[in-house]
Amino acid sequence: MATAASRLSHLLGEGAAPPYWAFCWGGGLALVEHLSRDPDCVRGRRVLDFGAGSGVVAIAAALAGASHVRACEIDPVGRVAISLNSAANGVAVDVIPPDRAADAVSDIDLMLAGDTFYDATVAAAATAFFARCVERSVSVLVGDPGRAHLPHGRLSEIARYPVRDFAASPGAAAGEGVVYAFGRLEDGGNPHHVAV
Repeated sequence: MATAASRLSHLLGEGAAPPYWAFCWGGGLALVEHLSRDPDCVRGRRVLDFGAGSGVVAIAAALAGASHVRACEIDPVGRVAISLNSAANGVAVDVIPPDRAADAVSDIDLMLAGDTFYDATVAAAATAFFARCVERSVSVLVGDPGRAHLPHGRLSEIARYPVRDFAASPGAAAGEGVVYAFGRLEDGGNPHHVAV
């Protein structure tokens, strides 16, 4: 999480408000917890962290033994932050902009997506993209604390973890972050291609 000690102002300029990617969100935290408890789900696999924010999930995948990790983030300053955070954690993460995500799908085994269903328009685009990934035999794991735009018909719950979402009210008790496998709609979300 962004604090004064993080020196985020070096990237953003003095007085700038911390951006969304400077905080740990519930879905990403659930994925990080899942990878730490079950590193076999990424070990030896080629991974893409979609909507990577500051790279927390991508870094967790690299630390868990993924063979190659990419992180896709729309904000160019966020992409710089991912590179810095990866280096600080001693792992290699290739950082790409969103317009390269579709091309990257042919070179990955697993997509990780935390907190991508926060808005109806973004959720619709993410759902369509993840569906194309599944059709190409790419496994997709989604982390989310229960937002309104989740495509429940495509999701199968894998695990739940106590997490504190950044958007929660100060002093609120920890909520739950859920890790789902994203599957085909006609299968009721049954994830044929997910190794868990």
